[in-house]
Amino acid sequence: MSHYEERLQHDLDEIRDRVATIGTDVETAVRKSVRCLLQRDTAAAADVVLADHPINRATRDVDRLCHVFVARHLPSAGVLRTISAVLRLTIGLERIGDYAVTIARETVQLEGDVPTTIVADAQEVSEHSLRTLHRAMEAFNSRDADLARSTKDLAREGRRTSHRVFRDLVRLGREHPDEHAGAESAPSIADLYALLLCINRMERIGDQAKNICEDALFAVTGEMKQPKVYRVQFVDRANDAASVMAEVIARSSYPESGAYSSSGWQPAAEILPPVRTFLTQRGHDLTEFVPSRFEPSFDALETFHVIVDLDGGATTRIPDLPFHTTVASWDVGPCDPDATVISGDAWLTELYRDVSARVTTLMETLRGDEAR
Repeated sequence: MSHYEERLQHDLDEIRDRVATIGTDVETAVRKSVRCLLQRDTAAAADVVLADHPINRATRDVDRLCHVFVARHLPSAGVLRTISAVLRLTIGLERIGDYAVTIARETVQLEGDVPTTIVADAQEVSEHSLRTLHRAMEAFNSRDADLARSTKDLAREGRRTSHRVFRDLVRLGREHPDEHAGAESAPSIADLYALLLCINRMERIGDQAKNICEDALFAVTGEMKQPKVYRVQFVDRANDAASVMAEVIARSSYPESGAYSSSGWQPAAEILPPVRTFLTQRGHDLTEFVPSRFEPSFDALETFHVIVDLDGGATTRIPDLPFHTTVASWDVGPCDPDATVISGDAWLTELYRDVSARVTTLMETLRGDEAR
């Protein structure tokens, strides 16, 4: 190895060592902040807040070293990818440190103890996020692409528990302690907000860990983050006209940008015959399509990024909307041939144009110029 190569490797190892130290410090900060919250330890919470300052200085110092490294060595290929990944990674680690500070500060503001009914679930959310963070940093530090990929999958599994804790907290906030003898007091509005915020920050740690895995994959293999594929369901009453159009148009026009389905809360036995004929003539294959029933349960809805309500009835049938699911309402029409004054099949052309334009707007909003 030449003197230049030795110097380059020495400088690169120093950056990696500092990143590993920051990762350990951030993980420790998160663990301490969660323990402070669950034990309502305000003195220890203050230590977490103060300890964030050295972490911030360390991330800035790594950024400086990265820029010096580029100026000194003019790296290329894998080394340049590593430096680029480190610059993104330090941003994520600093944010995770900020999440720990938020949890610690909210601990100080709590008026009462964390309800015992959600302590175990809160611990589960935090431990899952910490385990994911630890594995993500291990993957980055050891340049292990396989570990990075498996950890990305692990990161996605934590949301279900955090959603359950959100629902439990909201339920506690709605209850009145005098309804049941000996029942645990419901948290105050201020405490409810603080606890919801803390659970959200615990969940976000897992999201940042997934980003670290993507940084590791980019550094090691050059693999870029894949564009997001959105799961979209179109809903109306019978699932025999407008919602069917929306689904087939989206599938045809934006096949790589989403996974599409449609349903109705009172599904018809079959698609309206003129709708089937109209869509078939335009090249849409409906041979196996059968109207399906809209399932408004929390577990079913959380599998979708977007629910599109085409006639206003689906929204009122959703008792508990998942945090990460968005409901969009479209006032399209005419949807019903019996309710339109447009003669013949002209109403289908009008509906098709309206739905097509809205599908285009939706997918270009979600994916931008990469939608098609």
